Amino acid sequence: MASTSLLKASPVLDKSEWVKGQSVLFRQPSSASVVLRNRATSLTVRAASSYADELVKTAKTIASPGRGILAMDESNATCGKRLDSIGLENTEANRQAFRTLLVSAPGLGQYVSGAILFEETLYQSTTEGKKMVDVLVEQNIVPGIKVDKGLVPLVGSNNESWCQGLDGLSSRTAAYYQQGARFAKWRTVVSIPNGPSALAVKEAAWGLARYAAISQDSGLVPIVEPEILLDGEHDIDRTYDVAEKVWAEVFFYLAQNNVMFEGILLKPSMVTPGAESKDRATPEQVAAYTLKLLRNRVPPAVPGIMAIFVRRTVGGGGNTQLERNEPGTKPMARVLLLRTCVAEHLSENMGRQTRERERSSDHSLGPCQGQFVGSARKIHR
Repeated sequence: MASTSLLKASPVLDKSEWVKGQSVLFRQPSSASVVLRNRATSLTVRAASSYADELVKTAKTIASPGRGILAMDESNATCGKRLDSIGLENTEANRQAFRTLLVSAPGLGQYVSGAILFEETLYQSTTEGKKMVDVLVEQNIVPGIKVDKGLVPLVGSNNESWCQGLDGLSSRTAAYYQQGARFAKWRTVVSIPNGPSALAVKEAAWGLARYAAISQDSGLVPIVEPEILLDGEHDIDRTYDVAEKVWAEVFFYLAQNNVMFEGILLKPSMVTPGAESKDRATPEQVAAYTLKLLRNRVPPAVPGIMAIFVRRTVGGGGNTQLERNEPGTKPMARVLLLRTCVAEHLSENMGRQTRERERSSDHSLGPCQGQFVGSARKIHR
């Protein structure tokens, strides 16, 4: 995408104009700040942080063509459910074995550019005693960390939610950077059946902006994720209208908080009808609507779009299958978010081989890891 940055000076930006899709562009200067003057105003715009160059480099690495992000940020409770399904106890040792299986898969770095980790994983070592972070870096995979604290009810709204986690975020992100993390993830949601109310949209946008500013100040590239939930009976046009307003609000507040757009990544939802809608959309329609939204609302300075183009379905015999949500020609964005659902079908093999290791000195997980990397390769075709 272009190397042009959106002006990050809230007194100069008029929100009504921003929502209409108007923006002010300027070339990013080489100095740490730029002075803007007109007849009525003289102000200084501060650079995003002292990590500016590193943020740009990290974002470009994660957004490198042909690779995507592995989301392995399951909480210990969620990981425990997967272990329980194959008869394994939810212990740190078993969680360690499962995560070791993922991060140490040979050749994974050919298809995965970043890995979102749970906090325990960030500080964890593999079963061989090597730091998980170091194993990822050796494969040219950027370690990341989930930093939000989950969704809670938004008082005064239409039974909507807001994402908590800003309290203490600055100290946490600084510690995560020291531990080796280089990007962060924060998920907030907007519900169409419940409105969405202006309060919920503003809360989601402001929370994402504050999280992004704090993350960049600590050296972490923020993944900005304004998720439009799929629940509802609405058609694809309703989804587009809501997403357009939400994204406009998000980028307006990102600019107000002096977030450097070259050092963020966007993880949007696809523009689809509601899950209960009678009017289904073809992959081509989803692609057309989503691309239109990207072109109309995303500043050209943003270096990458991290989007989910696959979903998991269960076929005959409980086998996991992957369905593409994009046309067979070209993907709808530069990179693909590889979710841990891709790896879920490995759980049975992982459990079996863990039990085999208890009876044998052979620690090889080659076949299972090969299946995992093969899944990543197929997604990018």
